[in-house]
Amino acid sequence: MYLKSLTLRGFKSFASSTTLQLEPGITCVVGPNGSGKSNVVDALSWVMGEQGAKSLRGGKMEDVVFAGTSGRPPLGRAEVVLTIDNSDGALPIRYTEVTISRTMFRNGGSEYAINGQTCRLLDVRRLLSDSGIGQRDARHRRAGTADSVLRATPEERRGFIEEAAGVLKHRKRKEKALRKPMRRRAT
Repeated sequence: MYLKSLTLRGFKSFASSTTLQLEPGITCVVGPNGSGKSNVVDALSWVMGEQGAKSLRGGKMEDVVFAGTSGRPPLGRAEVVLTIDNSDGALPIRYTEVTISRTMFRNGGSEYAINGQTCRLLDVRRLLSDSGIGQRDARHRRAGTADSVLRATPEERRGFIEEAAGVLKHRKRKEKALRKPMRRRAT
């Protein structure tokens, strides 16, 4: 499994449709200051379900929609499409290529899709958590965060390891089940 491509349309500084074709083994995006490197990482995290505007370096989630420039008007929506090569079957879905997309409208509405089929955020998270990747992985590979990972508390480190190993999803499901009120059976 590897990330095959990432397409950004109206996401932050990417007003025009921009597609990054990735090959196995790509480990970094390099470019001059102001070229959008951090926005690429934000887009990856966002399409995988990131819900915190501050994690995406914004004040509110609608800030991901291209705000316009002196020569270009603001756009009404942002879209990111992530294509994953799944020929090894690492994702629990029967497709050899999986496309995850997220669209946000300036009015705050948001849509997710897996292979073009509308879905819920929960569906995206389940699909990715079964593979050991998730939005947290992209967030912690941003430039300058290596120090924060090294300084993480033992609980935070455990979370990183559990997510990478695919264990975190089971713990979260257990916690969710324990929060549900128990129903009494009629006798």
